[in-house]
Amino acid sequence: MKLRSFAHYALMAILLVLAACDDKNETVNIGAIYNLTGGLSSLGVPSSEGAALAVETLNERGGILGREVNLVLVDGETNPDVISEKTQELIEATENMPVIIGLTGTDTALAAARVAAGNKRVFITSGATSPLLPTDVPEYLFLACYGDNVQAAVAAEWAISELKAKTVAVLYKSDMTYTKLIRKYFEEVFKEKGGDVVFSQGYTADSLNDVAAGLPDADLVYFAASPDDVIPGITAIRGTGYTGPIASGDGFDIDENWGKLPTEDNAFFTTHADVSASNTNSQMIAFRKAYASKYPDQEPSAFSALAYDAVMLMATAAEKAGSLDAEAIREALSTLQDYKGLTGTISYQNGSRIPVKSVALFKVEDGKEVFVREITPDSVPAP
Repeated sequence: MKLRSFAHYALMAILLVLAACDDKNETVNIGAIYNLTGGLSSLGVPSSEGAALAVETLNERGGILGREVNLVLVDGETNPDVISEKTQELIEATENMPVIIGLTGTDTALAAARVAAGNKRVFITSGATSPLLPTDVPEYLFLACYGDNVQAAVAAEWAISELKAKTVAVLYKSDMTYTKLIRKYFEEVFKEKGGDVVFSQGYTADSLNDVAAGLPDADLVYFAASPDDVIPGITAIRGTGYTGPIASGDGFDIDENWGKLPTEDNAFFTTHADVSASNTNSQMIAFRKAYASKYPDQEPSAFSALAYDAVMLMATAAEKAGSLDAEAIREALSTLQDYKGLTGTISYQNGSRIPVKSVALFKVEDGKEVFVREITPDSVPAP
C-alpha cells in the first residue's frame, strides 16, 4: 500500500513538473490595435512598426519571464465602431493576452480601452494624449505618453517667452476630441501668461479653407489639427498672406510628409521625442540601428518610439510582478517608477496613470522636422 502510494505521488509530481514546463514555454500574446488605414494611418503605421520591433527585441533577450512574446496586430481603420468590434474579437480569439497596446487618437483609444477594461485587460495607449482618458476608463487604461495639458502648456509658454507673441488666432478641428482639448489647454495657459486669444474657431474638413480665410491679424496662429489636415490647413493659412509663426501639438508630427511643403520654415510643434540621427543618446542610437535593420526603407518617428516604449512598459511591469496575470501587471504598472524609455523617463506617481515626462519642441525648416529642445512646463492646467 505504501509502495503504491509512493508511486502515485511520484507520478503526480512528474505530471506537475511537465505541466509547469509547458506553461513556462507557452507564448504570451500582446494585443496591438493601430490605425493602419484611414486618417490616422500616418501615425498608426510607424507605431505598429515600433511595437513589432520591441517584441522582436524582447524575444532576442529571452522573452518575458522566459516566455516567447507574440504581437497580435489588427487594423482599427480609424473608425471607433470598427475598433470596438475588433477589440472584442481580438480578446475572444486570443489566449494569454493580459495587455493590449495601441492607438494615437483620443476617440479611437477610448473605443478600444473601454472594451479591454470590460474584459479586465490592461490597455496602454502609446499615443492618445487626452488627460481625461484614465478617468473615462478607470483602473485599466494607462498612457505611455504625456497628456495634452502638458504639451499645450509648453507650446503656450514657448509662444510667450520665445516667440514674444502677445496675440494668437486659434483654429481647431471641431469634431475631434484631441484637437478640442489641446486648443482649450493652450488658450488657458496663453491667457494665464498674459496673452490675448483674438480668434478661436472650429473647422471641419469641408470648412477648413473658409475658416482659414477669416483669420484676423495675430502674432501667432495655433492650429490644432489632425495629421491629415496639416498640409491642406497650412496651405490655406499661408494662402491668406499670413507669414508669421504657426504652432501646434503632436498632430503636426507627420515626418516626411512635410516634404510636401518644401518652403515652410516658420512652423513649430510639440511632440514626444527626438528620434532623428542627430540624437546622440546611446539608447536612441541602438533603436535607430535596429529599426533600420528591420525596416530599411523607413525612418522611425516619435510614435514608433512611443509604441516601442508601450511594449517595454508591459514587459517591465510583468517582470516586476513576476506574473503574466492582467491584474498583477496592472498593479505593478501603477507604481512603476523611473523607467528609462526612448521617449523619456516614465513614472506613474500618486495614483496617476499618466506619466510624468518632458516634451520635445520641434520646428519645421525647408520641409523637414528639426529638434529644438526638451522642455518641462512651469505649470500645467488641470485636465
